[in-house]
Amino acid sequence: MKQRERWSSKLIFIFAAIGSAVGLGNIWRFPYLAAKYGGGAFLIPYVIMLLVLGVPLLIMEFAIGQKMQLGAVGSFKKIKRKLSGIGLGAVLCGFVVVSYYTVVMAWCLIYFIYSFTLKWGASTKDFFFNDVLHISKGVGDIGFISVEIIFALVVVWTLIYFSVWKGVKSVGKVVMVTMPLPIILLIILFIRGITLPGAMEGIVFYLKPNFAALLDIEVWSAAMSQIFFTLSLAFGIMIAYASYQHESSDIAKTAIITSLVNSGISIFAGFVVFSTLGYMASTSGVPIAELAKESGPSLAFIVFPKALSLIPFAPFFAVAFFVMLITLGIDSAFSLVEAASTVIYDKYPHVRKQDISLYVCVFGFACGILFTTFAGLYYLDITDHFITNYGLVIVGLLEVWAVGWLYGVDKLRNYINQVSDVKIGKWWNVAIKYIIPVCLVILLIGTFLKDIRTPYEGYPQWALFCFGWLILGGVLLISYLFAHFSNE
Repeated sequence: MKQRERWSSKLIFIFAAIGSAVGLGNIWRFPYLAAKYGGGAFLIPYVIMLLVLGVPLLIMEFAIGQKMQLGAVGSFKKIKRKLSGIGLGAVLCGFVVVSYYTVVMAWCLIYFIYSFTLKWGASTKDFFFNDVLHISKGVGDIGFISVEIIFALVVVWTLIYFSVWKGVKSVGKVVMVTMPLPIILLIILFIRGITLPGAMEGIVFYLKPNFAALLDIEVWSAAMSQIFFTLSLAFGIMIAYASYQHESSDIAKTAIITSLVNSGISIFAGFVVFSTLGYMASTSGVPIAELAKESGPSLAFIVFPKALSLIPFAPFFAVAFFVMLITLGIDSAFSLVEAASTVIYDKYPHVRKQDISLYVCVFGFACGILFTTFAGLYYLDITDHFITNYGLVIVGLLEVWAVGWLYGVDKLRNYINQVSDVKIGKWWNVAIKYIIPVCLVILLIGTFLKDIRTPYEGYPQWALFCFGWLILGGVLLISYLFAHFSNE
């Protein structure tokens, strides 16, 4: 039996875990949620959910991977053979996500090139939808493949391949650059942002607490979902990464550091975003509240390019912004690929890591072609909604059920405390067995009821079925059949 690969140092593992957790959502989702749900008051449910949901779940995933010394499928199969489907479900959800996440990174790459000349001009909205995406009139009008995006996608997947082609050896070298670099760029953008006129108005808008918002269940649900998704939980990533740690490596401290750094970057990113939006508001006359309504791609590719164009030395800061997005995205993307590669390598250890990585990357590229069409944004939006809000939450529920009720939460906690400097108490048992399942069920039911009342974003039912429920059902069915018919 081959000796399992190891991270070259504890620091490299922490860098890789943080790199996976800190992604595009830290920049374009957290600040938006904070502004929408009570400003500084949003930090209260956010921190509470970090402590009762994020940290315990991350500790659990690190512990499972490190103790079992296998990826997500093998780890849950060790608990009980029929549970291997939980691990496969996590990896399949992650693979679907990376197939469209890389397309967003392709957009970032295109904008990075355009940043040198600020090619988007004055009308950034028209430029993004018409000149870059060539957006069609609706989800039923697929149009053609965008040559520019597909070419950028090839470059992105090439970068991912050479990040993971030698497993943790190559990943370890890459994260030494791609983890600290976006933080450095964030600091540069922050320094530039707070020195601009109107920056303080933007920051006040971001932090001004509205404590009445804490009485709204939607605010707590938003904090819950942000913590769950931003830490790369239920993707199989953290299980795979931890499996390359020595069995006696510290678990609790690593999970706490990863969680706190991830959340710290999210909060800090809010200062960068809102100081810039404050300047844009003072320059353009558009209220900050209006600018703050945008999140996701609209913030990154419409609002921010417009804001950056108004800043002195705009090309330099535009380049810095999109380099930051690319480096944030690459870590998250190749961690999803590595989670899948680890599962395959565990099953077929005689196959070279380079070959497995190549197969996964080529298949991931092929699956992402649909999202490069003129209707790609619609398909991306629907698929993301169903996989992240249903698929990952269901996998997370199954994970805590398997560990809390079948494997034995006391048994895993005893192992964690044996290898960790920071000892965890019985509160962790309660979180895994009761609190986290209740939180995830609330998330699941809340999203489902909302989707039943109103079709997601007004898309036609056939599109929601084909690109939402059907893909989600396919992932869950494959995972179930794999577990049911797995005889080894």
